[in-house]
Amino acid sequence: MEFSTHSTASLHQVKTAALAVGVFSEGVLTPAADIIDRASNGALRTVVKTEFRGRQGATLVLRALPGVTAQRVVLVGLGKQEEYSARAYAAAEQAFAAYCAGAQLTEGASALLAVPLEGTEIRARARLAAIAAGNAVYYYDESFGKPDRDARPKLRKIVHCIDRSDATQAQAGLREGNAIANGMELAKTLGNMPGNLCTPTYLGETAKKLARTFKSLKVEVMDRKQIEALGMGAFLSVARGSDEPPRFIVLRHAGKPAGTRKSVKDSSGPIVLVGKGITFDSGGISIKPAATMDEMKFDMCGAASVLGTFRALAELELPIDVVGLIPTCENMPSGKANKPGDVVTSMSGQTIEILNTDAEGRLILCDALTYAERFKPSAVVDIATLTGACVVALGNVNTGLFAKDDTLADALLRAGRESLDTAWRMPLDDAYQEQLKSNFADVANIGGPPAGAVTAACFLSRFAKAYRWAHLDIAGTAWRGGKEKGSTGRPVPLLMQFLLNQL
Repeated sequence: MEFSTHSTASLHQVKTAALAVGVFSEGVLTPAADIIDRASNGALRTVVKTEFRGRQGATLVLRALPGVTAQRVVLVGLGKQEEYSARAYAAAEQAFAAYCAGAQLTEGASALLAVPLEGTEIRARARLAAIAAGNAVYYYDESFGKPDRDARPKLRKIVHCIDRSDATQAQAGLREGNAIANGMELAKTLGNMPGNLCTPTYLGETAKKLARTFKSLKVEVMDRKQIEALGMGAFLSVARGSDEPPRFIVLRHAGKPAGTRKSVKDSSGPIVLVGKGITFDSGGISIKPAATMDEMKFDMCGAASVLGTFRALAELELPIDVVGLIPTCENMPSGKANKPGDVVTSMSGQTIEILNTDAEGRLILCDALTYAERFKPSAVVDIATLTGACVVALGNVNTGLFAKDDTLADALLRAGRESLDTAWRMPLDDAYQEQLKSNFADVANIGGPPAGAVTAACFLSRFAKAYRWAHLDIAGTAWRGGKEKGSTGRPVPLLMQFLLNQL
């Protein structure tokens, strides 16, 4: 998507296929809408009195207004003025972009960014605008036999009309938001692809393609023998049930020379992102119910979010060192698969009793967390569709955040609020560790039904003691089921905002 800015002073003279202006509920015009109203001799006020009440997200298209150069003026509802927020603003921008996409327009202009919003900087709002536009035009057809190219949205350019004094900050925010939207697009597409196409090998090839495209990225993709040489017994125990070979992907974005990096708490080490990459999760021997098992292709959305974040990082060339670790395999039932009661040895040397083979994500993540120690990181954040218990606790609104380090937790929570990709901090008390005791190994891989999301995080914490660490359980936020089934691209916005805030 291409973004640019234009002055609101001559809004009525903007040449475009569609121009968006905001209207609050009860027909209250924004300053930009008032400019169009005066240019059209009161045409807008007449319409809002009779046809349009400004309900949040609603749109009404007016064509060939007198005194206005735009072919269409799109009234976009902003809701109640006293309740106007960054989320309402983003919804308005997405509604306008969705209209343009549905009408198969190639370009449009929006004056919504010019609407005053107390407490939110113009750069941050511009970032949200670009992300919203990217969400509106996303279209998946990777696995269709005859993709309908005519159905793909044609929207390629949006001009944002603002005060001239805000242009520089707006352009910076639009650039950042566009990169984040591109990263979300990659994450969504990887998540939406079926498991027979998006295999561990495919994820490895995707990482290599990113490195060929962006010079700041370096990628290493390890095969089974290399993973065995590392001693990743927990990871490999999950992989051995499938005919698909596992991969361990290591990405590096070199933003600054060693010793000059700026990161969490001013540490010189890189930030490490660890993404769970189970490309299909049958549950293994502890097999899942059949009804929604097709959605288990989304069990690699943690890996997809890491790849999407690295795509955005590289596009923006952020001056920050970041490492990405992706353990990826399938979890399948076979004669070689893990069995309940098996004991495996992790890379850390800790032994694990596998009480449930469907608690496999933590088995591949624990070895990746141990591997992260070699980078002497300033912080490690793992991202995983880890537990159904987190969905029960938080639904699909907030990602579950677990961390003992308050500074890191606060930084992630703030990034979630700013990006509208919100998280909620969950407990990580040592008392929960009691549920993971085993009579036959150092730790059990599940702690029973009570506090399932918490005990899963507690399990991971045992392998992350060497650095500041946080765990994001995205089981409820990474995809939607049912009629609107598909990947959301979360938490790419949260992760990118977190990284932007380190600068």
